[in-house]
Amino acid sequence: MGSTMTEHTKTDGLPGMDAPELPQVLERARPRNERMNAAKVECNACPVLCQLSEGRAGACDRYANQGGVLVRVDPVVVLRKTLEAGEAALVPFAGRSSAADANVPVDVADSTAGQPAWSGDLLLTEEVFVTGVGSSTTYPDYKPAPFIVGSKVDGVDMVTVVTEGIFSYCSFKVKIDTDRFLGPEQANVRCKGEVVGHVTTAEYGSQMLSLGGVHHLTGGSKKEGRIANEMMQLLGNKQAVELTIDGGSQLVIQAGQAPIVNGVAEQRMRVGCGSAAIGIFARQFFGQADEVVVVDDHITGVLTEHQAGRCLDMKPSGIQMRGRKSTPGRYFQVANPGTGWGGTDIADPLSIIEGWDESVAWPGLRLLMTSTTGEHASWYVLDESLVPVEAEMPATVRRIVDRIGENCEPSLTSVLFLGGAGGSLRAGVTENPVLLTRSIKNALVNVTCGGAPAYVWPGGGITVMADVLRMPDNSFGTVPTPAIVAPIEFTMRRSDYEALGGHADQIRSLREVLEHGAWHNDGAPQALFWQALPVANPWPLGRAPLLG
Repeated sequence: MGSTMTEHTKTDGLPGMDAPELPQVLERARPRNERMNAAKVECNACPVLCQLSEGRAGACDRYANQGGVLVRVDPVVVLRKTLEAGEAALVPFAGRSSAADANVPVDVADSTAGQPAWSGDLLLTEEVFVTGVGSSTTYPDYKPAPFIVGSKVDGVDMVTVVTEGIFSYCSFKVKIDTDRFLGPEQANVRCKGEVVGHVTTAEYGSQMLSLGGVHHLTGGSKKEGRIANEMMQLLGNKQAVELTIDGGSQLVIQAGQAPIVNGVAEQRMRVGCGSAAIGIFARQFFGQADEVVVVDDHITGVLTEHQAGRCLDMKPSGIQMRGRKSTPGRYFQVANPGTGWGGTDIADPLSIIEGWDESVAWPGLRLLMTSTTGEHASWYVLDESLVPVEAEMPATVRRIVDRIGENCEPSLTSVLFLGGAGGSLRAGVTENPVLLTRSIKNALVNVTCGGAPAYVWPGGGITVMADVLRMPDNSFGTVPTPAIVAPIEFTMRRSDYEALGGHADQIRSLREVLEHGAWHNDGAPQALFWQALPVANPWPLGRAPLLG
């Protein structure tokens, strides 16, 4: 029960590779032309059409020639509600002798040692979902998808069409929680020197990158396409990627991990802009400081001028700020963007103060300057010449600064896969693809990626977006065209599937699928990788409106 799914192998031969002992057989491949050596088989899983010798894998490391048979070297990932979180098992397809507990998969190592493997007896059919991870493609998709699974949920006959799509039109949208200046908007993002994306609009407390996409995959040099493809696969599979931004920072990003900016791991996502921080903590600052400035690259807040300070009847301080004044107590462009205080380029917070109005300010005035995360904070008292002199911060004020930090969420990197499920992929579902698109837009079809919920963008086509952290590990592969290979599943009522002109004659029961594999299987054994449904994910077969 302790087996773990292997990463897409990087080998050019079957012997000794870290892959399931029981690969998925796709179809009996035959030479397609007289020029090809008769001992080879041609892989038709993508347009590259690799010619594979016995015991050799193709350029994508996902298919191989084993005894004249084209096989998929990765297992098919199957989600199960009843597995404990973190529990997983690799088992063969095909029902064999009954296990003592027919619903508990047995590790393939046990089965190959003569122990009984899982029997295929599904007493809990409503708790099993076949994902597209490892399911293979049926390129060109005039053929039905590899798995068209019939099941019953709460008495409703359901169908799930399962495949891996070859995505040229896809990208990753990356959200990096930091105030640091990463690079100017529209700046190129590079990986190993090649342009693989760009900086896009910043969002609240986060910097955003758009990485990959068809223009980098196919519109540049071969090297650019290859490196973009590799980078996208690593990001999708939750691995670390090193990037540089023109005119900006060096980054190491990984889904679910703190971003590393110029060699320093980020800690906090800001609680809000400078103005928001003033508003949130104004009542706590009242009576503890005479003036508070929250330094921010976007909107720097000044307490006594701010509406919050006015509501508290705070005495004006006479502070004179640099930058462009917006509404009272809110200043833009107090400094240039950077990696210093509040995402600016300053190391000395006093540099954004032009001076003090002598008719308003007074000696002994207490000034707190802090960043939007509380990571930088200094306490000053004005001397007889109205010059701020740094002093030890009172414990009561330190507690407020600490409270700012407490309200900052941990800085993380979020990676979302964005892909256009167009092309011939839809033909694997139905002979009339527009009916699939319409059914999705009419909420008759639930779209998932590796069993993870996918957001379907409005407008034309089937443009899906999914959080890679909610997808199974190693969900993404590549083909050297170059393109990304990603799982996708379409779940609907059987009646709706028949109405959209689906391949109803290829629907197979869940039992048949788990016993025999894909429809183009020739009866040879295959491998299943059982995995617990992530706690954060809804059950793909039970989401509204499907059963509502």
